[in-house]
Amino acid sequence: MPHLHKHSQVDSCHHEHKHEHTHEHVHHHCHNHGHHHHDHASQGNIAAALFLNAIFVVIELVGGFWTNSIAILSDALHDFGDCLSLGMAWYLQRKSHQERDAHYSYGYKRFSLMGSVFLSGILLVSSIWMLVEAVGRLAHPVAVRVTGMLWLAVLGILINGAAALRVKKGSSLNERAVYLHIMEDALGWIAVLVVSIVMIFVNLPILDPILSIAISLWVLWHVYGNLRDTFRVLLQATPSDVELDKLKNEILKIKDVDSLHDLHLWSLDGESHVMTVHLVSCRTDASALKAEVIRVASEYHIVHSTIEVEQPDDICYSNCDAPACHH
Repeated sequence: MPHLHKHSQVDSCHHEHKHEHTHEHVHHHCHNHGHHHHDHASQGNIAAALFLNAIFVVIELVGGFWTNSIAILSDALHDFGDCLSLGMAWYLQRKSHQERDAHYSYGYKRFSLMGSVFLSGILLVSSIWMLVEAVGRLAHPVAVRVTGMLWLAVLGILINGAAALRVKKGSSLNERAVYLHIMEDALGWIAVLVVSIVMIFVNLPILDPILSIAISLWVLWHVYGNLRDTFRVLLQATPSDVELDKLKNEILKIKDVDSLHDLHLWSLDGESHVMTVHLVSCRTDASALKAEVIRVASEYHIVHSTIEVEQPDDICYSNCDAPACHH
């Protein structure tokens, strides 16, 4: 990483501490617990989606036997699997609230990412399966039973729509995966509603597989985006909502910051970020300097910072291979 210097500040204090020490590093760790309210809201959103989905499974079972429709009974089984998936997502979201301990020094926030990967994987498999089935039915359309289907479709849209709206308010990757999971069901029932209405007047069974293909492609596209963002976090990529150069410039604007190097930034769960940085400064009150850096970092959703302060004539013993790491 290139070194960014302000030479005018170095000369005045270059030898000020030369005989007092040869190497002094100052560390600072900052934790921000302001996201607890948001975390509990995420847990509540997923719990509400799970509750609504469980209610609809019961409705589907009753409706399936009432209409003698194997399609609805099959969807009830699919939704029962959804309940298990949502239950797992809720548990992992709840687990992510657990404070750090000797096993997970950064806490358990990334457990919510496991829920995102789990749900996205199920969506990927089920959407591909639906896509294959729908393509097969294009050549051999199957008659759709319209008796009772219309009212079940309305109920399905209302219940799944309410659950989707509740989870859509969230911003965690886990909630996004749950939202896609529920929207898949909601869109499926919209397709059933459209087909039911059309089939009352016209015999066009091919509409069912066409709509199913469109829904599957929509879900697959969004699953791809969710998995991409999730794996970016797991691979410790720089958070997409942070402009690294802008953050560097903001830190360098702080009085007496001569230069910085070894700036690393990653995210715990896509929302709460972590930063480590080495600063070069001749300022003696390191605590005040660190407080100013923490203030700047907090504007970028950085909840944990490790700041190492070095004097201009110090030797940096970091693992950085760049020449800028050595003074």
